[in-house]
Amino acid sequence: MGMKRILLAGAVLALLSGAAQARPVEAQQAEPVFPPPPPVPTEWRTIPPQNLLVIETTKGQILVELAPQIAPGHVERIRLLASRGFYDNLTWHRVIDWFMAQTGDPLGTGDGQSYYPDLKAEFTFRRGPDMPFAPVATPMGSVLGFVDSVPVETQPDAAMAGTPDRKVHGWGLYCPGVAGMARDEANDSANSQFFLMRQAYPSLDKRYTVWGRVVSGLDVVRALKSSPNPDGMVEGPDRMTQVRVASDLPVTARPSAAVLNTTSATFAAIVEHARQAKGADFSICDIELPVRVTSPTAAPAA
Repeated sequence: MGMKRILLAGAVLALLSGAAQARPVEAQQAEPVFPPPPPVPTEWRTIPPQNLLVIETTKGQILVELAPQIAPGHVERIRLLASRGFYDNLTWHRVIDWFMAQTGDPLGTGDGQSYYPDLKAEFTFRRGPDMPFAPVATPMGSVLGFVDSVPVETQPDAAMAGTPDRKVHGWGLYCPGVAGMARDEANDSANSQFFLMRQAYPSLDKRYTVWGRVVSGLDVVRALKSSPNPDGMVEGPDRMTQVRVASDLPVTARPSAAVLNTTSATFAAIVEHARQAKGADFSICDIELPVRVTSPTAAPAA
């Protein structure tokens, strides 16, 4: 009996010892697993090729970032016409210095358009909490900022709680380089003609649809032959030789563009510098977004 007690006691001790050794493993396995921290915003944002319009002209190349989140119907039309070659060889028929350069008319007179139906106006858009937005100023209860490369004015985020769709109104601002859609007197009469701003012109805000912005080639826009006449019609105008969305071009012939991320510390420093330099005259149009353009690689020799 004495030996049995000793063996039994030894078995109990071994069992308890094993349980004690197992506890740290069980405790380690039960520790909560935390998700990794969110990624730090990168300094540069590469424009997707489906949102990069490549305009080759007789004066050089212009790259426009399309803004489907602001004007989806107009961006769809631009993509369609570019893919069909509609804009190739059309003139910059109306160019006014210190204002804008207009094109997209197959007649070159200001009266032509594509054979597609006219577009419904997209003078404003709805901004929700999921839309990337970088605020830079808050004048008189509104907010100025950027949706990608497009300068916009919008209602503040706090107003989202009081709207049925939890979104607020926003509209593009006609700063230099902003791309707008031309139209007749009727709001819903835009079709194929568009214009690129040579300078800021705020009186166009909320009256003409903004569908993108020049990210490279603003110097080309300003170099296009202008007219001294009040109507802006140009004699012997420059032309667009080819217009394509980058995603429709072969990879070896496709330029790419990266814009400084508006969530980066570098961008915040640029905003502050512009604010300090302009003082009370500060405008969102004073902010220029740096861009890096990569030219297409040359095809290897046969």
